[in-house]
Amino acid sequence: MKDKSILDSSLAPPAGGSRSVDSMPDVVAHRVGITAVERDTGIGKDTLRVWERRYGFPQPFRDTHGERMYPMQQVARLRLIKRLLDQGFRPGKLLSLPLEQLDVLLGQSIENDSQPHPIDKKSALVIRQAAGQTGGKSKGKSSANDAVSGSIANSATDWIIPLLKSHDISLLRTTLAQRMAQSGPMGFVLDVLPSLNVRVGNAWLRGELAVFEEHVYTEVVQNVLRTTLQSLSLTQSLPRVLLTTVKNEQHGLGLLMAEICLAVDGATCISMGVQTPVADIVLAAKHKAMDIVALSFSAAYSWRHIHDCLLELRAQLPVNIALWAGGAGVAGRTSIAGITLMSDLRAIHPALAAWRTENQRA
Repeated sequence: MKDKSILDSSLAPPAGGSRSVDSMPDVVAHRVGITAVERDTGIGKDTLRVWERRYGFPQPFRDTHGERMYPMQQVARLRLIKRLLDQGFRPGKLLSLPLEQLDVLLGQSIENDSQPHPIDKKSALVIRQAAGQTGGKSKGKSSANDAVSGSIANSATDWIIPLLKSHDISLLRTTLAQRMAQSGPMGFVLDVLPSLNVRVGNAWLRGELAVFEEHVYTEVVQNVLRTTLQSLSLTQSLPRVLLTTVKNEQHGLGLLMAEICLAVDGATCISMGVQTPVADIVLAAKHKAMDIVALSFSAAYSWRHIHDCLLELRAQLPVNIALWAGGAGVAGRTSIAGITLMSDLRAIHPALAAWRTENQRA
């Protein structure tokens, strides 16, 4: 359903189709091309085109060359949609909402993220390490309570914002590597990094960070994770796991986080990076004699496409190769026959244990 609630009537394309921006010179300066929209919002070009066809939003104009041009009102709305997707919302719901309702949802999401959470002793230790606190004895009961409070958990990630604003890439990389060393690969991936991701995302929403600063954060984190994977001296054994994302799924951070969890648990990992066509996934899995194909889906990828893609891949993979899927795109979804869905990274360890037990019996 098309939603024109945020568009001024003078800017909306007519019902009969797009009109050239040359006929409206007064508003040309307030439109940007699809490449700029992708860079500003973090939403891929292919995704924007799919949303346009399926949901009727965004509604770009066409210039004299037939290229898409997006009004800034729509770009602002897409920016909110992207952040809400990162918070776990589904595109089918968000794309029908006007800007005002998106803003309300965003405010509620940020408020919920800032609420105190119960934290166990192990997580509290990780939080103290991430904050750069010493491991000395507590001076009193109140200090121990503070260490596990939500406010301390939030402040433990505040250091990332001024570091990103400094634009010192070398210092950012060094600092993240130090946090990795302090908490260990699993502690960093399961406890520290998710909190940092939320803090950076919310900072972008509040205007504390520019979109390029968020992109720099993601790139540096991925480099640190890759370096960590290369440095791990682990005894690799079964299962052999092929990791990738499908076409149009360009988010690779979750894939790297999953690879660290698998590698630390002794699995042999082969990563194909992002956006691999289904046919190539099947060919690689067969050629390399993989035991498991593991896919990562972000919340920006619609559940209908995830479901169809998984069924297609399951039908083409040999029955002896397991198919796992994780990430925000599958969180809360029910199981599909022959496919293992994981709501978070902590599900990897029991899934590996179950696979090993089943294959030992076989």
